[in-house]
Amino acid sequence: MKIPMKSLIEVKKLVRSSVFVLGILSGNTYSAEPIKELNLYSARHYQTDEALYSDFTKKTGIKINRIEADDNGILERLKSEGDKSQADVILLVDAARLWRAQMSQFFSPIQSKYLDERIPLNLRAASEPGGIPWFGFSTRARMIVFNKSIVNKSDVETYEKLADPVNKGRVCTRSGAHPYMLSLVGSLIERDGLAATEKWAKGMVANMARSPRGGDTDQIKAVASGECGVTLVNTYYFARMMKSDKNDDINAISKIGYVWPNQLAGGVHINISGGGMARNAPHPKEAVQFLEYLASDSAQEYLANGNNEWPAVTSVKVENPAFKSMGNFQVEKVSVSAIGKNQIVAQKLLDQAGYK
Repeated sequence: MKIPMKSLIEVKKLVRSSVFVLGILSGNTYSAEPIKELNLYSARHYQTDEALYSDFTKKTGIKINRIEADDNGILERLKSEGDKSQADVILLVDAARLWRAQMSQFFSPIQSKYLDERIPLNLRAASEPGGIPWFGFSTRARMIVFNKSIVNKSDVETYEKLADPVNKGRVCTRSGAHPYMLSLVGSLIERDGLAATEKWAKGMVANMARSPRGGDTDQIKAVASGECGVTLVNTYYFARMMKSDKNDDINAISKIGYVWPNQLAGGVHINISGGGMARNAPHPKEAVQFLEYLASDSAQEYLANGNNEWPAVTSVKVENPAFKSMGNFQVEKVSVSAIGKNQIVAQKLLDQAGYK
């Protein structure tokens, strides 16, 4: 006898209901399959990251619960939570901060053939027993910006030349305690050696137009106004102003030039945005899945375009009008892991040089 479809559906509902009731009576409970989720602690806060997270959830069904703060805020939260932390993945900006998190044992090393194949060796932490603590997923370059009416481009073509007497009274930078400065100095220590970098730091202090202060955008504006002659900035700050339609930004850009430093002497210093799996991740499988997703072509495009950066995966190309107008350049080969490890020595060196 053929049973109507409607009756079959009703029978199935009745069976499920009976099983549920029997489970309660016997002391057992039955529920639907748990929702897959991931707890993300992120120092990234760019608008296009929303599309990044939505794309991951759409592809995997894994819900992302986010805690967002600046890098120091994320690190302090992890410290206060200790072993009770519910973080699965930690995303931070700058090699110095990633190294600090590693030294604080906030990461759990992972093994991933996919990440090993996609992320270059110089853009990750050194290998530990059990795998790699963290990986870089996007890069930014530390460029030189100068006032065209005050400074000759030939006088500022390398990081080292900024400390030459010809630039006395022209230099402005961020604080010597800022991770961007510490990472650059960490790179110079690897490239030029400790003694040469100490001499460089003293020369920079002697050439200051003002005490170090403000962010990268403040440095650009100070150079454009003539308060300073030359400064150091991350490329995404400069690209933002190049793409801006604000009159103040357009006017500032018209007054300044830029240099890709050290094209014949080691290449441009690069830094990263990166992350890894948290030490006590409650969802380790989902954490690795998310980190591997960040190395996919689509995620690399989101990460790079979201903040005017470059993909860490060299095979991925992005179309950025500002970058295209600035042209190509040679980058340094120094490992970001080595740069991170040098930050303590770099800070001591800057303090001794009087770099505030």
